[in-house]
Amino acid sequence: MKKERIDIEYPLSSRQTDIVWRLISTDHGLGRWLADEVNEDNGVISFTWGQPWADHHTLSANIVEREKNSHIRFRWVEEDDPQAFWEMRIGRSELTGDLCLCVIDYAPEDEVDDLRSLWDDNMERLHMTSGL
Repeated sequence: MKKERIDIEYPLSSRQTDIVWRLISTDHGLGRWLADEVNEDNGVISFTWGQPWADHHTLSANIVEREKNSHIRFRWVEEDDPQAFWEMRIGRSELTGDLCLCVIDYAPEDEVDDLRSLWDDNMERLHMTSGL
């Protein structure tokens, strides 16, 4: 099934790209807001939701591209669409000039709203845990 690309921009309260960069590009940073446990091993990041000793779900993603203080791009290991990836990019709002986090992701057409909602929830956790 062909996947639809979604682009979402979230405003951030930080003016320092290095702080945002650490939260989106390191296993420790991602573990603070994106998943319950995150581990990186040779360019492969494993994301675990739930507790490892109890009911949990783990997915792994390859880091496809990483440019410090700019963006990081992942592709799920199980992804069968070679064009589908997910990316987090640090940008500036064209309207305000403030920092923002731009997310690119892909989902089947009937799952786009669910994916947007998932990213909204992730960003709420980012704001709560880091104050961004």
